Amino acid sequence: MNSMFERINNYALRCMHFSSHDLDFFDSLLQHKKFNKKTFLLLEGEVCQFEAYILKGCIRTYYIDSAGSEVTLQFAIEDWWVSDITSFQNQTPSHMYIETLEDCEVLLLTPEDKEKLLTNIPGFERMFRLMVQRNLAQTQERLFRTISTSAVEKYLDFLNRYPTIPQRVAQHYIASYLGFSPEFLSKVRKKLSAN
Repeated sequence: MNSMFERINNYALRCMHFSSHDLDFFDSLLQHKKFNKKTFLLLEGEVCQFEAYILKGCIRTYYIDSAGSEVTLQFAIEDWWVSDITSFQNQTPSHMYIETLEDCEVLLLTPEDKEKLLTNIPGFERMFRLMVQRNLAQTQERLFRTISTSAVEKYLDFLNRYPTIPQRVAQHYIASYLGFSPEFLSKVRKKLSAN
């Protein structure tokens, strides 16, 4: 197994059994790309042409609200996928930005190649379905926490779920993910360190 594809193949195998022939075919469709920090993989208004598996680095998905503020929707790190699923699936313009926060290395799958993959090896449907289900479950949990928990609980939950991210991204991005102003996040952190 080519070491570049080892992690993504292990990801696939956690979802379902695939033969080495299946995995070779999958690997042959993936495009290996490197991006510098602060590179936009997707801009608002563009049609998303990729689902990207992250080999190395941290990527942020966000949109700009009516007040002109950035609202962070997701941080994605190693062994995670990033895309605008709606734009990718429907080939419609995106409402989001996808930007690298570190130098990144990814494996990209285009809509055409994904179609080729699912036509030739239908078992991959399961992998992508599980991915979407996981993503939906996380989105619903996040919505529930936004409505039902205090600021301190939100921040502690974030640290618990994403322990490595605070060391990797600027605090104002975390504040925007949590729906806080940077000043308010600073107060929450001070309160916690005083306890």
